[in-house]
Amino acid sequence: MSQDRYDVLVIGGGPGGYVGAIRAAQLGLRTALAERAALGGICLNWGCIPTKALLHSAAVLRTCRAAAEAGVSIQGSIEPRLDAMVARSRAIAGQLGRGVAHLLKKHGVTVIQGRASLLGEGLVQVQDGPRMQAQHIVLATGARARALPELPPGERVWTYREALAPSSLPASLLVVGAGAIGMEFACFYRALGSDVTVVEAAPQVLPQEDAEIAAVARKAFEAQGIRIHTGCRVASSRVDAQGLRVAFTGDAAPAALYVERAISAAGIVGNVEDLGLEHTRVEVRNTHIVTDGLGRTAQPGVYAIGDVAGAPWLAHKASHEAVRCMEAIAGLPAHALDTRRIPACTYTFPQVASLGWTEARAREWAREHGRELRVGRFPFAANGRALAAGEGAGLAKTIFDAASGELLGSHIVHAEASELIAAHGVAMGLEATEADLMESVFAHPTLGEALHEAVLAAQGAALHV
Repeated sequence: MSQDRYDVLVIGGGPGGYVGAIRAAQLGLRTALAERAALGGICLNWGCIPTKALLHSAAVLRTCRAAAEAGVSIQGSIEPRLDAMVARSRAIAGQLGRGVAHLLKKHGVTVIQGRASLLGEGLVQVQDGPRMQAQHIVLATGARARALPELPPGERVWTYREALAPSSLPASLLVVGAGAIGMEFACFYRALGSDVTVVEAAPQVLPQEDAEIAAVARKAFEAQGIRIHTGCRVASSRVDAQGLRVAFTGDAAPAALYVERAISAAGIVGNVEDLGLEHTRVEVRNTHIVTDGLGRTAQPGVYAIGDVAGAPWLAHKASHEAVRCMEAIAGLPAHALDTRRIPACTYTFPQVASLGWTEARAREWAREHGRELRVGRFPFAANGRALAAGEGAGLAKTIFDAASGELLGSHIVHAEASELIAAHGVAMGLEATEADLMESVFAHPTLGEALHEAVLAAQGAALHV
């Protein structure tokens, strides 16, 4: 049987897969991409982009409701139109999906629709499609929501897919999991008027974030009317015609709740099934493929990138990982990503963004190596631009190694945190020291001045607190 031959075959068309395919084609490699569903993957179609579109709609709603505080009078009632919000979100995802298809075509990447699996010896079979031969096979199959046996998905229990395209607004909603996905949905539905309760097994909301920042965020979430219970798990659930009753376990567990809907956002698992990995030496650990820093697996010629290759489960991590993997395949100098330099953003009200180590992790490192830390904090309540914009809530926090001045961590909770974190991302990437950042000049009045003051505060030299 004849087979199409490629230098690189990418399985999965998400932000890791399609970016990797484009970069491989740019490097002169004959490249194909197999995708079983829609180009752009979960991120573009059912994750990053459509959720941000919905959250933007909710932010506009919140701004209109607070217009009087800015001296603006809006006549008539201010009501959310859920159907229009969802339609706008889906339209944006569709537009970007078409853009991805255009980019792949522009770069000469062959796109094959269908589920692909490895046969061994560089062979890949697409279900109801061609058999292909590739020197390098890159797995970019992503991940999916973890299903809880105590809260199985169904009509009353949504995953992110159902939560992104509801036909009606639930009067009451339980969100299981207070990570980024769970809290973003909690903020969206609360802004539209749902009665929202969040439960989280960890002792804090946003478990991956700095504890101090998470505490500030929790206070803001609760001020919106979101009820939060940490340190508890779902014990059981029972569905009836009108809703579901959920019971909990844990020292801080609430009484059983009866809600119209629930969203399960308790983590993800890698998509490693039906890939034909049994024909390879690829190692899977905790549903994720084990790789080195450049995506190489235990099977020569087989690579894995993005969510299927493990944490951090972020689209921008997948894209950068893909580029480095392809450059290594092409023989260019390449080095592994430093995960400390990958920013994480949560688009709640307010947003939370972080880079590097939390204070707890940094202090653990300091104890192990006999080092001292300098930690600086600056409240946005003391920032003129934040107050002028009506966004004075929040905190900027920086963590430095006292001896070297190395920036170990930057953490922000504020309405514009996701944009602000980029400044310290560049600084960390260029290995700027505390002294360099203190000498940097930020325009006035800007939110960025809060980052500068947080650096100054680490030296006890903050000027406006």
